[in-house]
Amino acid sequence: MNPQERIKILTEELNVHNHKYYVEDNPIISDYQFDMMMKELEALEAEYPQYKLPDSPTQRVGGEFTDKFEQYEHPIKMYSLANTYSEQEIIDFENRIHKALSDDLIGNVEYVCELKYDGLAISLYYEDGVLTHAVTRGDGLTGDDVTANVKTIRTIPLRLSGDYPDEVCIRGEVIMPHKSFAALNEERERNGLQLFANPRNAASGTLKLQDSSEVARRNLDFKPYNIIGDLPCKNHYDCMMQARLWGFKIATGNFLCKCLNINELIGIVNYWDTERDKLNFDIDGIVIKVNDFDMQKMLGETAKFPRWAIAYKFKAETACTELLSVSYQVGRTGVVTPVANLDPVHLAGTTVKRASLHNYDYIQYLDLHLHDYVFVEKGGEIIPKVTGVNIDFRKSDAEKVVFPTICPECGSVLEKNEGEAGSYCTNDKSCPPQIKGRIEHFVSKKAMDIDSIGSETVNLLVDSGLVTNAADLYSLSYNQLFGLERVVTNELGEKERKISIKEKSAQNILNSIEQSKSRPFASVLFALGIRFVGEVSSKHLAKHFGDIDAIINANYDQLIECKEVGDIIANSILSYFADPDNILIINKLKEYGLKFSINKNIAKKKSGSTFEDPLGLFSDYEDNGSTSNSFNLKIDITGKTLVVSGVFSNFSRDEIKQIIEEKGGKVTSSISKSTDYVIAGDNMGPSKRDKATSFGIPIISEYDLFDINQ
Repeated sequence: MNPQERIKILTEELNVHNHKYYVEDNPIISDYQFDMMMKELEALEAEYPQYKLPDSPTQRVGGEFTDKFEQYEHPIKMYSLANTYSEQEIIDFENRIHKALSDDLIGNVEYVCELKYDGLAISLYYEDGVLTHAVTRGDGLTGDDVTANVKTIRTIPLRLSGDYPDEVCIRGEVIMPHKSFAALNEERERNGLQLFANPRNAASGTLKLQDSSEVARRNLDFKPYNIIGDLPCKNHYDCMMQARLWGFKIATGNFLCKCLNINELIGIVNYWDTERDKLNFDIDGIVIKVNDFDMQKMLGETAKFPRWAIAYKFKAETACTELLSVSYQVGRTGVVTPVANLDPVHLAGTTVKRASLHNYDYIQYLDLHLHDYVFVEKGGEIIPKVTGVNIDFRKSDAEKVVFPTICPECGSVLEKNEGEAGSYCTNDKSCPPQIKGRIEHFVSKKAMDIDSIGSETVNLLVDSGLVTNAADLYSLSYNQLFGLERVVTNELGEKERKISIKEKSAQNILNSIEQSKSRPFASVLFALGIRFVGEVSSKHLAKHFGDIDAIINANYDQLIECKEVGDIIANSILSYFADPDNILIINKLKEYGLKFSINKNIAKKKSGSTFEDPLGLFSDYEDNGSTSNSFNLKIDITGKTLVVSGVFSNFSRDEIKQIIEEKGGKVTSSISKSTDYVIAGDNMGPSKRDKATSFGIPIISEYDLFDINQ
């Protein structure tokens, strides 16, 4: 038998045995036999790498290193779910469903209940049955491509089995089972490393590791919860059963069940509220979905959530412990947040030492005293917060907690604006936490995405005097960075460790800073950190005004004409640009080459077209030389069927599909004899190209379809 045939046979057999062991829990060969087959395959692939298959099980052990995860745009947005916390809210959800549907459909509404897994949401993209991309949720539109790491998860098939669509997306949750979590923390404790707080954090951190072989060691698991594509079924439950035939581990019974009425829904919720502790993984609620796909389409989505699904969140776990002291943190906008320092208490799988006290008004509301015994819970089982005081345990001489009148960091006077609960440090120019907070915001992923600069590096740069504002980042040199060090202390002020910037880190920082100059105007505007101006309002401001100078020169009336800008945001913008120091920083950033405008030709093209951009997908584009006032097509696609595949230079796949439909064409994901054109971008799957060629279907580029200059 030649090497190519043997590699093919070993790959197929080992994938079957992987599925039997990890998905079906029914191994049919010994571990020794499996290991011997794997070693033979590894040796053959090393000698004949040209014959290695895309679904080779050797990828399960990892070995790839990633310096930076590439961004990948989700063809269909990954929505979050609206949360509910009571039986009445479940009843309200059903009432909304009935109100939105016609009378003849109400009696046919069927629901699906499934566990709300507590991990990291992921989208798995398959083309011709082969896993091509695994992408985190990110902001719902764009996420990190973590394919190499996900391939190490043995409950995720690298190649689908049976009858599957040409393109399909499986969405689900990457989790860390309790057994894997315990083993990981035991190992970290032996090595003197910081322990993970809970399995969710461990799963999220693991999936972002640069070494996929380390990911493989940690034994992650995958729980599917949604399927997207041209599906051979008409409802969610049947599609999940179909996914089982494709090779996914789908649990049924109470893990995934159909309900016909509200009482059944509430029964499932109450069952798992008491039984969840018996699971070998964490869940934080139950997801309730309308089962029928046609009904889902009728119900639609809001900007954030589908209307046909909700997540019932289990009530937060509560603990009672002693308040030892109150400390005060200063944020980047100067707001002072009180933090309760607690006698450590175990809560919802973690040890809680600190909890939020929100603001001055909340401390007054609680009538908080030192050494009170306070009730602590996790809001959404994530952020610990103090919710009340057990007065029965208060000592007669207990000292009342008094909110400070001066900044705990710089000594400046605190102010409290009328109508606002927060108190603010007025020294925004030289208060260290404000400076550091603004820099951390500037380099963050959704702003300038300078991923080589974390919070410790920011502290190092600010404490050394090299950086006092965002513009200083762009004047840093290698000689300034290399060897820079500082001593890190713990909460008691004791020396904990020394950190320094090494040779490779210094170069990575400079490379990331240089790459950030290509960030679009909306991201730069968000990075400035104007109070109350978030990511969404930054996009609307960038689109509405076109460049930074127009925003700087805008008056109040002009600002509030912009979508998402009201009284508070408008006044905040006016205040920010009235400060000459802020204008000076912006001018320096302009000199360093950051983008402070969007391309006028593209803006005109968008505004003159009937094409709408509800997701902000055209927020920024480089000038491609086009002065067209519309999306002119070179081909008449009215009534034609098109398939869009690959990655494109001028548009996302989602944008091309939307334009095609608005121009009278039909988009499908699978190639058939009825397909008229295939719009091909980079990285189009070879089997899809071969299929189009075999049917004699024209394969054209975006430049063949759209009247744009190359």
